[in-house]
Amino acid sequence: MPNLNDKVTRRIKPEWLKIKLHDGEGYAEVAHIVERHGLHTICSSGKCPNKSECWSRKTATFMILGDICTRGCKFCATPTGRPLPIEPNEPERVAESIKLMGLRHAVITSVDRDDLPDAGADHWRRVVEAIKTINPNTTVEVLLPDFDGKRELIELALSARPHIVGHNLETVERITPLVRSKAKYRTSLQSLKIMAESGIPTKSGLMVGLGETHEELLEALRDLREVGVEIVTLGQYLRPTAKHYPVARYVTPEEFDTLKEEALEMGFKYVASAPLVRSSYLADRAVEACKKE
Repeated sequence: MPNLNDKVTRRIKPEWLKIKLHDGEGYAEVAHIVERHGLHTICSSGKCPNKSECWSRKTATFMILGDICTRGCKFCATPTGRPLPIEPNEPERVAESIKLMGLRHAVITSVDRDDLPDAGADHWRRVVEAIKTINPNTTVEVLLPDFDGKRELIELALSARPHIVGHNLETVERITPLVRSKAKYRTSLQSLKIMAESGIPTKSGLMVGLGETHEELLEALRDLREVGVEIVTLGQYLRPTAKHYPVARYVTPEEFDTLKEEALEMGFKYVASAPLVRSSYLADRAVEACKKE
């Protein structure tokens, strides 16, 4: 395993990874709503490179169940530790914030809550129900934990019927034990299979640049299609801090284009593949792609 503090592994970002900052009226409005309502967003917690663009477009990905994760994946910037108790009014608070923002498509994710008997599944149900009640014209996308592959918990979380369900496979099978703390490659596939069996369009995401080969990426994409995943995102892994897993290489935009073509040939309905793509980036486009089927 690479030494996480090895200066030799640090690489200079290429031109195509330079981020254009946005600070218009939309950004300020979203930032104000997030702060005023005490909301957690993966945009901030996950140090997303698209935060300024998305907030300027008045979109955001909400993170529920607190901002402290019970797992410690080596690629993730979200703090790890003992989470605080669930906030009982969070479902309504998130739903009202979505209404204030006037979102057509809302994306919800969460930290892992292995400390809870149901891993937060019923809270997920309540959040989706509240959003759909207060925002009947808003489509809802959920990015779920793996719930250890337990069908009863996944089905409970999905019982409010979001419009899209996702769970990120994150990386290829060989690298999974190097960067994910508890999650297992095959468990994630099992969880995705259960999600797809619900009949809800199912989505997953992969990071590249962790040291995987092109053939390993194709194998992971084939595994996703085999369990019923219809939507996939592919983006460059960016090391949040020097303490996190190092970047093995920066994948070129041309390689991302090739991966997109290969994924579409496998039968995915929608593929977002580019250096700065993240699982929730321009997520509403995937909804439209699924509607056309």
